[in-house]
Amino acid sequence: MNAAVAPVAASLDEAIALADSASTVREAALLLRERYAPLKVVVVDAFDMREEKPAAEGAKRLLWGAASDGHCWQVTADLGSVAGLYLADKG
Repeated sequence: MNAAVAPVAASLDEAIALADSASTVREAALLLRERYAPLKVVVVDAFDMREEKPAAEGAKRLLWGAASDGHCWQVTADLGSVAGLYLADKG
């Protein structure tokens, strides 16, 4: 697990709490990018992720792990391979 991944993998509760503290999903993404740099944070529509199980669910936001092979990105439940986060407003 690389050093950038370790903090978010160790505390998804902290990450979702931080995301929930923001007024908007875009502000949530900014907070997560600042806290977990250089991790990538991508805002997505929850509808587009409906077939995926979130890694963390807050009161206002949903998070999924994102893995990359260097070119393509995919949702992952393996927090050891997380290179980013997908973030969506709930509902």
